[in-house]
Formats: sequence, structure tokens, C-alpha cells
Amino acid sequence: MTMVPPASLPPLNEALELAFNLAPVGMCVTRERCIEICNDAFARMFGYEQAELLDQPLAPLYPSLDEFTHTGNLGLPAMMDTGSYSDERVMRRRDGTLFWCHVVGRALDRAQPFARAVWMFEDISHRRVVSTPLTVREREVAQHIVTGATSKQIARHLNISHRTVEAHRGRLMRKLGATSTGELVALLLGMP
Repeated sequence: MTMVPPASLPPLNEALELAFNLAPVGMCVTRERCIEICNDAFARMFGYEQAELLDQPLAPLYPSLDEFTHTGNLGLPAMMDTGSYSDERVMRRRDGTLFWCHVVGRALDRAQPFARAVWMFEDISHRRVVSTPLTVREREVAQHIVTGATSKQIARHLNISHRTVEAHRGRLMRKLGATSTGELVALLLGMP
């Protein structure tokens, strides 16, 4: 292995800018859930030019305002507790198409996680396809089902009754043609 002498390495700021701009996943820095800066991969993933997204809220990138609010309500306590949050969720492109996305974020200050945070967005639609139209609540329930959460746990997270969760689970199974929870999870994850 050949070692590169330190004098030939690019300055740190240049290297960081290069890593941010050429990352194979979407990256952005947010301030109060508005996009402060993003890389080209992030903009292209959602069907925009970078400049169009600067200083814009994240809300239009979600299927609905309810899902934007719900995701914030889930992420805020986790970020306050650990400083980071991750999940897989359905997002919305500029043309209105929905896609599954793996999202990971880290807060600059755990006491005020949304004040400023760094986020990574990975389009996982190649392995997890949005094939059946689901309601907002069905998407929320599905998001928890794939993590292995029980109906009672999902009910607590969504502040609804476990019977309501069971009804949504049943509708999901019918819509996706699943005969068991294991098969439902596999279908939601895009597994054959």
C-alpha cells in the first residue's frame, strides 16, 4: 500500500465539499426542517435542481402534511434522546410519484434537534416498490409493521387503539394479497 504524503492531500474543506457533492446518496443540512443546503443526488432523487430546494421546507417531499408532521413527532424524541434518528418511509417526488426511502439524520444539538441537522436519504425503490395505493394511516402502520412492532406498540406510537391498528393491518393484507404477517412484511419490504 502506497502512502500519500500529507502535503499532496487536498485541504480539508475541499475534501469535505467533494465528499458532500459526490456522495452516492442524497444529503442535506436542515434548519428548522427547511433545506439549508443539499447535494445534487438529493435534488435529483426528488426531481428538482439544487437551487430550487434551498431554503425550502421539507414538507412538500412527503406524501402529505400529516406524514411530515407524524415523522417529525416520531423523530424528535429519538433525536433528543440519542442525537440521531433513522427509518424507512415513503417520500414524494416532484411529479407526485411515491417511493420508499431510507433516511438517517443527526442533530447538531440534542436539546434542539430540528434547529440544525444533517440528513442522508437513500432511494430504496429498487428493492422496495410502492405498488399499491395506501392511505396515509396504512403507510404509517406499514412503516411500523416492518420494524416488527406489535399492534399495541404501533397503537401507542400512533396514538390510536390496537383494534384500529388491527383493522389497518387487515386492509394492508387484503390490498397486498398477504396471508400472514410474515408474508405482509416481505411484501412491504419488496422481497419476492
